[in-house]
Amino acid sequence: MNAGNPIRQLAGETAIYGLGTIVPRTLNYLLLTFFYTRIFQQGEYGVVTELYAYAAFLLVLLTYGMETTFFRFAETEDDKSRVYSTSLLALLVTSAAFILLTLLFSGDLATMIRYSSNREYIIYFGLIIGMDAFMSIPFASLRQQRKAFRFASLKIVNVFVNIVLNLFFLFLCPEILKSNPGSIVKLIYSPDIGVGYAFISNLVASVVTFALILPETFRVRLIFDSALFKKMLRYALPLLVIGLAGMINEVSDKIFLKYLWPDPSTALEQVGIYGASFRLAVLMTLFTQVFRYAAEPFFFAQAKESNSKEVYASVMKYFVIFGLFIFLGVMLYIDLVQFFIGRNFREGLHIVPIILMANLLLGIFYNLSIWYKLNNLTRYGAAIAVIGALTTIVLNVLLIPVIGYLGSAWAHLACYFVMVMISYFWGRRFLPVDYDMKRIGLYIFSALTVYAASIFLDPGHLPARLLINTLLFGVFAVMVFLAERKRFNII
Repeated sequence: MNAGNPIRQLAGETAIYGLGTIVPRTLNYLLLTFFYTRIFQQGEYGVVTELYAYAAFLLVLLTYGMETTFFRFAETEDDKSRVYSTSLLALLVTSAAFILLTLLFSGDLATMIRYSSNREYIIYFGLIIGMDAFMSIPFASLRQQRKAFRFASLKIVNVFVNIVLNLFFLFLCPEILKSNPGSIVKLIYSPDIGVGYAFISNLVASVVTFALILPETFRVRLIFDSALFKKMLRYALPLLVIGLAGMINEVSDKIFLKYLWPDPSTALEQVGIYGASFRLAVLMTLFTQVFRYAAEPFFFAQAKESNSKEVYASVMKYFVIFGLFIFLGVMLYIDLVQFFIGRNFREGLHIVPIILMANLLLGIFYNLSIWYKLNNLTRYGAAIAVIGALTTIVLNVLLIPVIGYLGSAWAHLACYFVMVMISYFWGRRFLPVDYDMKRIGLYIFSALTVYAASIFLDPGHLPARLLINTLLFGVFAVMVFLAERKRFNII
């Protein structure tokens, strides 16, 4: 086995990023979802779901494609420190401006999105988003330098602080006051804040992470190269369009539900149910995210090698295989997975397989997107993302009033399917990669067949169902092993 094998290198780095992202964020999403859906009402959890949807969109706006741009120019420019300092100073200015504007207009913004009595939510998120946007470049630098363990440790600290503070404010403090109403806890805790403690916990976690990464953030002499920044901005702006369109695809459904659901009095409850069920697809979401963390700098570096196209094709196939194992792992054991959300939120479980497959398609799109990033054709990526966003918007508008959040789930899947198809066929013109589409298609068909078989063979008794589903999972695993065993020997 070759220690320098690029597939093994990518797998190793993905595993390390997974340690720092999948493990803590899985704990963050699943434990906090488990917690929130038991202490919050459906409408209260709907508030959490909606505001984080806005936050995700704004974070993309504030980073405006500079992470990927940093990776690209760090590979092509001779002075990497100048690329870093220029990117860092640009985000410092824009993030500080965003925080200032948020503080000045928090009341107006709160009224605009129907939270006029909770303007503090806007302030919390303004600070969180501003700090997280600025920290994106130091974190990108850690990825570019392959300092995966440092990256992972900071992410773990962030999630740990967030979880501990949530438990402290939303569980421990109320319990203490129940048994001791005169406790000193009253100095730092007020029951009236309620769901706001979820946001306060996140804010403190961001502050702690900011403090920890600050010493190495300014490790180089800070120089803003305006000529370099103009070049970077030309590359980044189409990526901003891609990112914003991607966020429309990813989070707009939670926002549309609030405004398109026929009964406004129950709209936030529907958002809460949808958001909780959506979280059960978290393993696929985080797998695609950490894959992107590792793969983006890897793909740029690999482009210099003579066998780069073969490597890209192999990475795609094994990404799909691993993603299908996640799909089956969640759906064949959904009877167990469902306990991560409260009983009042489980009526939305039928959207989980749709969201899982949608996120798998998103990961496939990340694989395919290398053709426009390597060839400086990001405008094509922007066009694809806009088409996807339009698909999402149109289908949400048409389907939510008719079938509610199920329409949002199908819009999610349709959007990424359209984007994958367009990217695949356009990419063949500019960077033809011989992806093993027959085998990839066979694996996807086989996984869906296994899932369908689990439904058809359902005996209606939990122990027997779990046994049958475990056997079906084993059948798929054996099939993949037999088909790939020769390749496994040389990875």
